[in-house]
Amino acid sequence: MRYTLTLLAALPALILSAATLAQADDDVITLGASVQQTGQQANTGRYYADAYKLAIDTINAKGGVKVGDKSYKLALKLYDNQSDVNLSVRQYVQLITADKVNYLLGPFASNYALDDSSVAEKYQIPMVQGGGASGQIYARGYKYVFGTLPPAEDYYASTIDMMGKLDPKPANVALISADDSFDVSVAKGTREHLKSAGLNIVVDEKFAENNADFASILSLVKSKTPDVILWSGHETEALNFIRQMKSLDVNPKGFYAFTVGVPTADFRKALGNDANYAFGMTTWLPTDKLPDQWFGNAADFAKVYKEKFGYDPDYHAASAVADVETYAVSLAKAGSLEPPKVRDAIAAIEFDSLYAHIKYGENGQIVLPQVVVQIQNNELMPVYSTDFLNKPQYPVPAWGERK
Repeated sequence: MRYTLTLLAALPALILSAATLAQADDDVITLGASVQQTGQQANTGRYYADAYKLAIDTINAKGGVKVGDKSYKLALKLYDNQSDVNLSVRQYVQLITADKVNYLLGPFASNYALDDSSVAEKYQIPMVQGGGASGQIYARGYKYVFGTLPPAEDYYASTIDMMGKLDPKPANVALISADDSFDVSVAKGTREHLKSAGLNIVVDEKFAENNADFASILSLVKSKTPDVILWSGHETEALNFIRQMKSLDVNPKGFYAFTVGVPTADFRKALGNDANYAFGMTTWLPTDKLPDQWFGNAADFAKVYKEKFGYDPDYHAASAVADVETYAVSLAKAGSLEPPKVRDAIAAIEFDSLYAHIKYGENGQIVLPQVVVQIQNNELMPVYSTDFLNKPQYPVPAWGERK
């Protein structure tokens, strides 16, 4: 964040006029984004790059976007930030000042969205992003950033609610989180939810982002014998954590859960049978109960996505599609290309999408409950949400007792 503020302060103070940025060449409206296509976070970044392209192609195939009496096609100007947040900031500046894109889509990860959205706010160009959930993004009073991921502070709310319905009920929790903006927000909110539920935190540890060694934390966890481990970080770190849990024979008495990884096929493939019993969460499942104007429904979208890209979408991809669809709906409602009018339209819209019912809160962030999922017999199973409780495999057996 310090880098962003320094960089933006060095930019010309003159904000590009809305009229300059609102020109659509050759009846094309261009959306700009910087996404992790290479580097450490490319495995998740690909969901955004691929979903943005698919959404734009699908909307264009259905006639594009009508603004007033004129129809436009959508286009995408996409950069690879190489998993470098400083490069990402520079690329968003370039998208606005040199490429003169009309509007912005976001990167993956809260620390990127936190800094990149400052560029959008500086130039008063809307950014709709489905990669950053940290409350820090929305606590600054910005008017031009909108997000389709729910608050990071509430990620474990459904899991903690489920804990009250389990038999035996868990009582003691180990909370482990990375030190980046998203995971700090997750930990902060989780502490509050645990306190409200009357649960005890017996371990509360933070680790450095991109850490590969959890031996000391796991030794502490093992000594405290918690009922539950609630873990927050990136997918590669989650894989390392589980592998080291097994090697050190760390066995919580109830279960262990992760903010990321569990819903993805890559996670299950990387761990094989060791992925079984892990709990996770998702804001989205590929169901035919989520209707969509352009794709039909979420199940249809998942099929098309898999056929085109060769891997299954998860909630990252679905939220990215909702970001693009937000512009399609808002531009039609605004009847104008002027960024302030488009911004106001985004703030006011409601529509059904393959991701969820889209409605942005006063701070620009959507609110959605998490569905608790578990890997059972190498398959992803939804086990809890606000309107159902399926049978979880609980308590999770110790490593040495598994078949």
